[in-house]
Amino acid sequence: MAFDKRLLDILACPLCKGKLKLDEEKQELCCSFDKLAYPIRGDIPVMLPDEARKLSLDEVLP
Repeated sequence: MAFDKRLLDILACPLCKGKLKLDEEKQELCCSFDKLAYPIRGDIPVMLPDEARKLSLDEVLP
């Protein structure tokens, strides 16, 4: 089972409440505003800021 892309319609960044973008290659949900990437583990997004990875300027998705 893969991550259900329909979840992108209801999921939001827990910090800024903004839209998230899916990085399918890295299996992460990315917030461009906060420059954080939330991991997807076992097809379940881990929406905890402590678990998020900081994005570099090159990684920020438009």
